[in-house]
Amino acid sequence: MNPYIAELIGTTILILLGNGVVANVVLARTKGHDAGWIVITMGWGFAVFTAVLCVAQYSGAHINPAVSVALAVAGKFSWGLVPGYVVAQLAGGILGGVLVYLVYRAHYAVTDDANSKLATYCTAPEIRGAFDNFFSEAIGTFVLVFAVLLMVDTTVPVDLSEKAESLKVGLGALGALPVGLVVLTIGLCLGGTTGYAINPARDLGPRIAHAILPIPDKRDSDWSYAWIPVVGPIAGGVIAALAFQAISTM
Repeated sequence: MNPYIAELIGTTILILLGNGVVANVVLARTKGHDAGWIVITMGWGFAVFTAVLCVAQYSGAHINPAVSVALAVAGKFSWGLVPGYVVAQLAGGILGGVLVYLVYRAHYAVTDDANSKLATYCTAPEIRGAFDNFFSEAIGTFVLVFAVLLMVDTTVPVDLSEKAESLKVGLGALGALPVGLVVLTIGLCLGGTTGYAINPARDLGPRIAHAILPIPDKRDSDWSYAWIPVVGPIAGGVIAALAFQAISTM
């Protein structure tokens, strides 16, 4: 599979499932209505796991512009591929947002709270403050990217047919599980401030979808806040990459 297509598909799956669990919890008359923050964070963790599981072998499953930029800064990814990856991720974010609307269309129609409708697409802080909100997004993404950079496949030397080779030892297809658990942990521990976008495509793509979709009685898409879940995660990812490089030379 073309890596750009893989990133498009992976990010679409991420948003469909991740924003889908938010819709299930906050929209009216759903089976999961009012299930709470734990269900949302669990859903997002498993959404990341599923997306990475589906496309990791084709593109590395960045599904996040902050990850693509950080890996390039760390020298683990080609800068020439970054623009294509980011475009594919953003397109996946928009497409995922459209799919959430189609799945929950009847529930958007019976939900009165316009803020709840917006929450199924993008993040918003509980207490607004540019510095605090920016820092929350940056530190959450720092943890994500730093953990990703430290995840390495273990290899052990073996002797097969008189030829020394390396045998990779790991979780196989379940290698996606650690990333999902990291996102779950960030959500549970650090997500209560801004809703932990920690991914520009996860926030900006669905926010664009919210702006263009015919959602009944919707509010504005809160564009005054939209730069924080874009710039904050990229800054946190870059700092994580620089920190990783620094400790790697020690």
